[in-house]
Amino acid sequence: MNISIKDVLQQIRLFFILYLILLCGCLIIKLNFSKDEIYFAVNSRFSQWGDFIAPYITDIGDGLTTIALVVLLALFNYRKAFLLAGAYAVTSLTAQLIKHIVRSPRPKLYFQHQLGHIHFVKGMYIDIFDSFPSGHTVTAFSTAVVLTYLVKNKNWSILLLAIAIMVGLSRMYLSEHFFEDVTAGSVIGVLLTVFWLTWADNKKFIHTPAWNRGLLKKS
Repeated sequence: MNISIKDVLQQIRLFFILYLILLCGCLIIKLNFSKDEIYFAVNSRFSQWGDFIAPYITDIGDGLTTIALVVLLALFNYRKAFLLAGAYAVTSLTAQLIKHIVRSPRPKLYFQHQLGHIHFVKGMYIDIFDSFPSGHTVTAFSTAVVLTYLVKNKNWSILLLAIAIMVGLSRMYLSEHFFEDVTAGSVIGVLLTVFWLTWADNKKFIHTPAWNRGLLKKS
């Protein structure tokens, strides 16, 4: 196989173009507003419905969803399961490494003297350390890239990107992360996954008949 980064980007073209537009929008916001201003702009816009749905949306990026998808893919195609599992491992480990190096405070600690002015969703456990980057966002965008790469109908990439964006927004809504954490998480998830797919899908063994079957498809 001779798959280049250009080939991978071609497979996720629609997703990547829309993501670049999104990223440009994020950079414009960051250049015009401070960290505090962005946080309170999000935190002040809460609702009963948002408090109910945000925890469920954020769970999409906690890793268990991706692991479940890996198991599901393994039933039909080991190659696809391997590509998703590898992407999850590479991006998650990278995110955790950066977290422990940076050790940046999360909103609850950063605004510890202003907690009375912050809206928290009842029943949610809020961490205080390792804010940068958002691991949930890394996983959500990485998974979205892999699935976009694998599906035949690339129009699904619009929905996959939308889900990843909602996960990132939920992390801010729940006061688990800052805008910067989520933006950086999306970049890590997208770029590292593109490099992973380029490297992994070039391996000859992954394209053998044995790897293109699954637990339910043995021949």
